[in-house]
Amino acid sequence: MPEIYGVDAYSPPQIAEKIEAVGVKKAHLPLLQMTALGVLAGGFIGLGALFFTVVASDATLPFATSRVLGGVVFSLGLILVVIAGAELFTGNNLMVMAWVQGRIPTLLLLRNLAVVYVANLVGAAGLAVLVYWSEHWRLGDIGAAAVKIAAGKVALPFAAAFFRGVLCNLLVCLAVWLAMAGRSVTDKVLAIVFPIAAFVACGFEHCVANMYLIPLGMLLAPAEAPIGIGGFVANLVPVTLGNLVGGAGMVGLVYYLIYGRGPSRPAQISE
Repeated sequence: MPEIYGVDAYSPPQIAEKIEAVGVKKAHLPLLQMTALGVLAGGFIGLGALFFTVVASDATLPFATSRVLGGVVFSLGLILVVIAGAELFTGNNLMVMAWVQGRIPTLLLLRNLAVVYVANLVGAAGLAVLVYWSEHWRLGDIGAAAVKIAAGKVALPFAAAFFRGVLCNLLVCLAVWLAMAGRSVTDKVLAIVFPIAAFVACGFEHCVANMYLIPLGMLLAPAEAPIGIGGFVANLVPVTLGNLVGGAGMVGLVYYLIYGRGPSRPAQISE
């Protein structure tokens, strides 16, 4: 449909081809570059979570206003990942499209997801340590809000955390999909904000965001009500599994089934 999409945006079949091509590039990144970009992505998502916590700390805001505004400012994280460039585990779930197409082997897919996941953890948790040392959390009620957020996450039952993870990465990967339709920075930013604001406002669970939020809560929690490593792991396991199902399964595989290579699928993208 070039008469509709040729100037303003890439068409959905073209987006599918672009995501496959990007997946191939991601799979073949050198280990050092992949790791460094993963650390950056963890820090970027942590910055979005940092911004969100500032909004959440204001008890004078109405509930819905606080959630929606917090979601909008949290979008900073994925905007930085997409525009500045970084390797994010949840977004990289879309590499499954290149894998099922046979353009990357299983080993390279798993290598990317494993390396990026660990690197995201280093970047996000490292930012939490920096924020703790900066005493930023002493501003207003930010420290109390950070502890409350972390405590709520570690208290989630396995099933609730899993399904919130599914819904979260469904929206995150749709944000990435929409951003791939854009031809300018403005296009990409606008495409990202609404899906990300929706997942945050609805209280869904993002494993990389939790890699910042829970460690910060662990550092700030009072001795009589600690947030431990056990709770951190108990949250990350179901949330990560849910993110994989929502991103790789409900977005990547579904769009592959719709736009898999065929007569209507473009062989390549021309800028």
